[in-house]
Amino acid sequence: MGAFEYVALDASGKERKGILEGDTPRHIRQLLREQQLLPVNVSEVAQKEATRQRSFSLMRRVSAADLALFTRQLATLVRAGLPLEESLLAVSQQTEKPRVQSIILGVRARVMEGHTLADGFAEFPRVFPEIYRATVAAGEQAGHLDNVLERLADYTEGRDQLRQKVVAAMLYPIVLTVLCFGIVSALLVYVVPQVVSVFESSKAKLPLMTQLLIATSGFLRSYGIYLLIALVLAVVLFRRWLRDPAARRRFHRLQLRLPLVGKLARGFNTARFTRTFSILSASAVPVLEALRIAGEVVNNLPMRDAVTEAAARVREGAPIGRSLAASRLFPPMTIHLISSGESSGQLESMLERAAISQERELDGLLAALVGLLGPVLIVCMGLFVMGIVFAMLLPIFEINQLIH
Repeated sequence: MGAFEYVALDASGKERKGILEGDTPRHIRQLLREQQLLPVNVSEVAQKEATRQRSFSLMRRVSAADLALFTRQLATLVRAGLPLEESLLAVSQQTEKPRVQSIILGVRARVMEGHTLADGFAEFPRVFPEIYRATVAAGEQAGHLDNVLERLADYTEGRDQLRQKVVAAMLYPIVLTVLCFGIVSALLVYVVPQVVSVFESSKAKLPLMTQLLIATSGFLRSYGIYLLIALVLAVVLFRRWLRDPAARRRFHRLQLRLPLVGKLARGFNTARFTRTFSILSASAVPVLEALRIAGEVVNNLPMRDAVTEAAARVREGAPIGRSLAASRLFPPMTIHLISSGESSGQLESMLERAAISQERELDGLLAALVGLLGPVLIVCMGLFVMGIVFAMLLPIFEINQLIH
């Protein structure tokens, strides 16, 4: 039995959409006819989801909040002793989002066919990432699926909170920068020409600062649109250049060398790596497999390569901490905590402590950065506006001196 999405027409010709479980599309059409509905389109959920992932879509991913809520509900029901297929059905009935419901029913269909829950999640790789599937598989094998699902819910919520903190921290400076740029551009393009035209008509020699202001205003009025097009084209070409792995690796290496950007990139990727490695280790995933999966969540390519090289050394018998330290890309505190966890046999707790430490340091750095950037941008905009005002007032001062 599988899950199918359908589009049908009722007796009045109104379109109806929904999800039904059945053996084949023909079975679903028969069920629709029994409900006095005319089937228009019937498609299996897994097949439709695969098609949606291959094509362009503005809603390609299920949000982290939806995934965390689903995981938390499923963990609660499994811990209460409900069979897995009944738990999945109950969770699907509680969600208000049709796509999430269809995916859950698609997973349930695979479970009812005799597959494991991890195999059911594997039908939707864009929704359930590899760490999710590997952790669930380990929990099923160990017989602690409810505990593993609870950890996964905490992990998913934590990652979403970290992403929201980064976005919120960057949103204020970006908006303020765009606003400052827009105000200064409007002054130069629309306000300055009307005021300065009075001085130009007098044919008097203007101060150098006023001449530079007039030249800048004229340049923006004549070539501003071309400058904007060139800027957009440069961004597009840069993003296309980053598609090349070698170019992206060079750019990421440059990021790590920059004073502030490097610290942010190193802290963000280390927090993701240690948090992922922690939950995989706590879920009884083998160390080499956990290292490989945790390395996949690292966005910075040199740091990801360092994890891959460390996994190769661990496979040969080297300690994890020393293997990661060889690249000198991970913070010393993280390396010391991992080495301490290996020596004491408490690797899981030390990895979690390293993740918490990095997340706190990242929070403090982002808070300080946002607190500093706001006043700096306001002062810069004030200096620009003050320069424009002085450039427009200087000719007036000179005229007053000539009169007196």
